[in-house]
Amino acid sequence: MREIVLDTETTGLDPLKGDRVVEIGCVELLNRIPTGGHYHVYINPERDMPDEAFRVHGLSAEFLSDKPVFADVIDGFLDFIAEDALVIHNAAFDVGFLNMELKRCGREELYSDRIVDTLPLARRRNPGGGASLDALCQRYGIDNSKRTKHGALLDSEILAEVYLELLGGRQASLGLSPLDALNARGRVRTPQRPVPLPPRLTAEENAAHLAFIATLGGGSPAWREYLEDPEAAAAAE
Repeated sequence: MREIVLDTETTGLDPLKGDRVVEIGCVELLNRIPTGGHYHVYINPERDMPDEAFRVHGLSAEFLSDKPVFADVIDGFLDFIAEDALVIHNAAFDVGFLNMELKRCGREELYSDRIVDTLPLARRRNPGGGASLDALCQRYGIDNSKRTKHGALLDSEILAEVYLELLGGRQASLGLSPLDALNARGRVRTPQRPVPLPPRLTAEENAAHLAFIATLGGGSPAWREYLEDPEAAAAAE
């Protein structure tokens, strides 16, 4: 199962009032394990950068002036996310901006059925606790010391760790290679013992058990039909 952890930075809070996306960061997960695959791009918003937004992410209009516009990066972005689930913190914000940019380019919007919003997930998991990314890092002991300003790729990397904790902890990785953990159908492979463990019951104990269960149910109980060993079934009669 492939998932994409995604974050954006913008010129403001409202795409309906002309605010634009200026940065996209994505991190790839395969069966909840980071693969190292990522997508990152800065985007020229073709407008000024308000001071309030600059204080959040530190991306100036001058810095972004020579970066590609959204229409020039859209194909690479859509190729990377493909049809896979998108994991986003406070998804309504990022999806609202991305859908506005996609609409400007005449492309299909991102639908809610592929979105995993970690904000309500965090609120359900930690009722009454802080649900911001920084608060969740503190709660789960995740290092966010490099997060002096918001950055789409860094925030996606941090969110990937938070997401795994929200799902029950980071034991999913266990040091295994993502490819080693998959079978041909893309499902997690269950390890098998090369040699089965020997039975712990002695033949006498097994015979005593069969004699006991033969006294249960009376007549010919239906469970006897499911005994795999014909001799055991006969012994139970």
